[in-house]
Amino acid sequence: MALLLLPRFHCLTSFSSNPTHRPPTTRQRSSLAVGSMSSTRVRVESSAGRNTGAAVLWFKHDLRLDDHPGLIAASRCRTVVPLYVFDRRIISRFSDEMLEVLLLALEDLRKSLKDQGSRLVIRLGTAENVLQELVKEVKATNVFAEEEVEYDLRRMLDGVGKTLSTMYFPEGNPRFVLWNTPLYNIKNLKDLPASYNEFEKLKFTAISPLLPPKLPNLELELNWGSVPTLEDLKIFMNDCLGKSKDHWSSVKGISAERVFRSNKFVASRNEIQGLGLSKTGDSNQINSYNRFQNKRKESVFVTQRGNVVGGGTTVVLNALAAYLRYLEGTGRDDWLEVHEKLRHAENREGASFGILFGSALCLGIISRRRAHYEAIKYEKERNGGFLSPFGYSAATVAAVADTVCSMEWYWLMASKTQFVYEGRYAIRIWRWKGFLIQYTVAGDEGPAILLVHGFGAFLEHFRDNINGIAEGGNRVWAATLLGFGGSEKPNVVYTEVMWAELLKDFIVEVVGEPVHLVGNSMGGYFVSIVAGVWPSVAKSLVLINTAGNVVPQYSSVPFSQERQTSPVAWLGARLLLLYLRLSIKNLMTNLYPTKVERADDWIVNEMVRASHDPGVVVVLESIFTFNLSIPLNYLLEGFENRVLVIQGRKDPLYNSQTILALLREHCKGVTIRELDAGHCPHDERPKEVNSIIQEWVVTVGGRILSCDRT
Repeated sequence: MALLLLPRFHCLTSFSSNPTHRPPTTRQRSSLAVGSMSSTRVRVESSAGRNTGAAVLWFKHDLRLDDHPGLIAASRCRTVVPLYVFDRRIISRFSDEMLEVLLLALEDLRKSLKDQGSRLVIRLGTAENVLQELVKEVKATNVFAEEEVEYDLRRMLDGVGKTLSTMYFPEGNPRFVLWNTPLYNIKNLKDLPASYNEFEKLKFTAISPLLPPKLPNLELELNWGSVPTLEDLKIFMNDCLGKSKDHWSSVKGISAERVFRSNKFVASRNEIQGLGLSKTGDSNQINSYNRFQNKRKESVFVTQRGNVVGGGTTVVLNALAAYLRYLEGTGRDDWLEVHEKLRHAENREGASFGILFGSALCLGIISRRRAHYEAIKYEKERNGGFLSPFGYSAATVAAVADTVCSMEWYWLMASKTQFVYEGRYAIRIWRWKGFLIQYTVAGDEGPAILLVHGFGAFLEHFRDNINGIAEGGNRVWAATLLGFGGSEKPNVVYTEVMWAELLKDFIVEVVGEPVHLVGNSMGGYFVSIVAGVWPSVAKSLVLINTAGNVVPQYSSVPFSQERQTSPVAWLGARLLLLYLRLSIKNLMTNLYPTKVERADDWIVNEMVRASHDPGVVVVLESIFTFNLSIPLNYLLEGFENRVLVIQGRKDPLYNSQTILALLREHCKGVTIRELDAGHCPHDERPKEVNSIIQEWVVTVGGRILSCDRT
């Protein structure tokens, strides 16, 4: 699939007229946008005075008192009860390192609340049950929580809202009030342009962060709970997992790098079942963590691996100050440590900020707009109070501002998809390693099928396949991979193995069961890696004009995670981007030789739109470092009679006859279907491809059942 994407953008926004840090004014407070569970929005008015009721403030990804609109709104109530719930739907998405950062952030949040005369209630369980019990106990009239864009967490919020709606007090049902912390003051998401270059022209001004309010003293007698240890948290999560049928999901803990370096592809049954469930392994890891915690000095790098910034808001802001001032000399040990970590994390220009501070931003230890504010404030300090129209004077300022503005753009687009239906499919959001991924699903019953697009495409490239295949009695998922379409495009190193890891985690976390994998072009190579490395998540493979090589004789698998961005790749990506924007219509037409009308304005315009997204050029650079040296015949071992190849004979990118001859000779049990089509048969001849896939799923499903019976 032809590629389309964009250069690293420069955020041109600036702060409001008075950039000094000051308490929120009445005007600022009265304009805090807070959403109800419906699509209507209400405003919290400061003129209303202090509310006589009690409020529960539910912390999730907002573990701070600084710049917290929900806290300011709740502080107007007579009593404020802060709460954190260890709900598996939230914490199961976190890596072990994120869990460590979470626990330390909660310790700091609890201390900060205590200093204000308040306390933090900590519970383990489901949010619906915990909130119902706590609201009843304190007779709360309001529950405040941050908005979410992720599909599963929005469902959780809906569940909480329904639970609260069934509760009755003399004052009425408790209000469930949602809030957010926008970087820009955007009145209506419907007015948000779809293209980032159009968005930049609107020149939105960044909102200044808010100071913490004074909280009313909390004098209630409650079971406050305590911050669990990592060991307690692991036991809780494993107990929750033990109640589900998805024990196979422990495959999530098997990394591709580990399998490749061991030079084998099929992990043993014991190895798959043991990871993530082994009490011995968990115990060793937890004991190591506890020993590390006991020895930990005053450092902002608080985890075992010591690769990310963590702690409370004050600690993270101190680390951010050190990061921004990298070019300045310092005698402070803590700042020198940040500078050293920065150098090691800068695997490409500006990437170090996301690596070091990504966890703190994801958990809301500091807000995006606080990070942006501190970066711009420092830039003005360097330039006599002004911002240059030609870019930032320090690379660290550019890294912070660019990263935060990029995150805000994708959060806005994700929010818009939840409230405004514009596309061909209802878009859902999944968060992978802190990044926002778009996906959709169709069908209510039947075998699970996952459609994977090629390089430069997106889930809508299966526009006439998703529902078409689902109508044959299947459940169909399609996801837009990181770096493409409407999904986030962070400043990270993109590799074919990284995309395969994403697909594996999507199957485990979102689909929840093994799937039939369907991939076009590079997507075919990605799903082949998934099947080769984690065979338990794949029922079968459908490769549509797949990328990848067949190597008749191989003795080992060359594998390297190291990818260096060369000057050639840097320049080549930018030139390629310009070429693609000018030539995308002709390129697409060449890919559809038998039905050129399918390369229509809609798909071309969406590709051009995506090419203006922040971060696109970083994805483009990866095309110069792709490693397709792991042969298809190696990856497909063990999948005899479970691989279908659909090949467009008129593919302008590959010699179809040569590829098919190699597959027939060196891949056992491969079924091949040739079509009169180009590189994208699924979009050029969707009805034929849908019929072939539907028939295939039924056929291979029967084979799997027969094998299971024997």
